[in-house]
Amino acid sequence: MRPGARRSAGAFLALALMIALALALGLVVPRPVAAPAAGGAHEIVLIANPIHTDIALPSTPPVLSRLRFLGAAGLPLDHPGLGHVLVGWGGREFYTRTPTWGELTPGAAFASVTLDDSVLRFELIPPLPADLGHTRRIVLSDAGLEALVTFIEATLARDEAGAPQVVEGAGYTPFDRFFEARGAFNILIGCNVWTSAALAAAGVSTGWWTPLPQLLFASLDLHS
Repeated sequence: MRPGARRSAGAFLALALMIALALALGLVVPRPVAAPAAGGAHEIVLIANPIHTDIALPSTPPVLSRLRFLGAAGLPLDHPGLGHVLVGWGGREFYTRTPTWGELTPGAAFASVTLDDSVLRFELIPPLPADLGHTRRIVLSDAGLEALVTFIEATLARDEAGAPQVVEGAGYTPFDRFFEARGAFNILIGCNVWTSAALAAAGVSTGWWTPLPQLLFASLDLHS
């Protein structure tokens, strides 16, 4: 092997080892969490696909009252088939323009691996079946659920009047809305890291850096 090729191979190996070490530390080192509080039993559900996680909140009156801005945005919070409110955070370009992989554009892919504005997506969904795959059910106390909703509210960007800002013309179904969010999105600080931080605010231990759903779920197993 020529010297240049050996140097390239060595640099690639060093980079691979650094990434592996960062992922291992991100999994093993726990996030600081709020002290758990007793009282109440509210189930939330984490729903994962290969690269993204959403949080399904129970559609109880206290939760819907906190999220009443969704009704002002045209979502039917009184729909008889409502079971959960699904919440997810992501990069504006990728998240709002890619309902399916077949609609992925080079611009959206580039924005997701560099730096992009962020959005929150809320969707009204029916009750989840007990045997739904790629999920994790977590029970929170009254205080834990309140802290989780507060974290979600704090992620929303607001106008001068303090109202959440709808992303006009964006959405996948008649039952979802995108809202402008706080914070920049990139591949290192993405949706699953936001989910981890949201859980930590609710008193649930996770790994410090969990950029993939598989790592987030593994960290829940490790730190529970």
